[in-house]
Amino acid sequence: MSRANWEDAVPVAMLRNVLWLGFFAAILWAWWVLYSMAVGMDLDLIGQPGPMGEAMRGMDPHMDMYMPMANFWPLFWMWAVMMAAMMLPTLVPTLQSYDDLITSADGSRAGWLGVTSGYLIVWIGFAAIIAGVQLALLFGGAIDMLGIATSPFLAGGLLIVVGLFQFTRTKEVCHGVCHSPMTYFLGHWRTGFFGGLRMGLGLGAYCVGCCWGFMALGFVGGVMSLLWMGLATLFMVVEKLPQIGHYVTKPMGFLLVAAGIAVIGWPWFIGG
Repeated sequence: MSRANWEDAVPVAMLRNVLWLGFFAAILWAWWVLYSMAVGMDLDLIGQPGPMGEAMRGMDPHMDMYMPMANFWPLFWMWAVMMAAMMLPTLVPTLQSYDDLITSADGSRAGWLGVTSGYLIVWIGFAAIIAGVQLALLFGGAIDMLGIATSPFLAGGLLIVVGLFQFTRTKEVCHGVCHSPMTYFLGHWRTGFFGGLRMGLGLGAYCVGCCWGFMALGFVGGVMSLLWMGLATLFMVVEKLPQIGHYVTKPMGFLLVAAGIAVIGWPWFIGG
């Protein structure tokens, strides 16, 4: 490489490193915020409450006082940060695929940012939806103030529904796009930031279709359980790995269905 070409390449390489470092810094920041929230609510890493958390858990959402976990905007903020912490790591293979197209096609760093932005917009939109669902479940008595199901039938039913979803055609199609983002890029290629934004919105929609169930499982053991967040994130990352992603989807479905049956049957077992 000539000196002139080397000098032209240095800023590009620096920009790439800055963007990737910023991406991973955002993930670390989101996890730190979630950890701080959990500690502030007197929850351990599993999501089990201490004395203060137990008192919060038993509060009536209809009480005439301000309670963040019974109001939309604090819940939306919590879920939005959770989406960043849990879903941005799953975007790494997609962004790496786009990185390859910057070299081999006419991709750009602006397009890279567009893909990331579109993906986040979709998941933040999903955060608004699930925050609304949480409020409805809370005021309907289906979950408590910590987002934990009040009935083993709801907890077990969620596990079974999400487990069965792993075997559906919808899951197969959505997972196929998430698992092979290069194929999606080649079929929907657009240049520039807004082209990347458009592709990111499409990829985000498929990703929501693929992974919505793992977000809903937060209502089984508590939406602020760091253990659930970590395990769900790990599985979703593994599910999107090119080499092994297709081999873990259905086994996880069997595991979730079995867990749901156990959760529903356990009270009958110990009571009988």
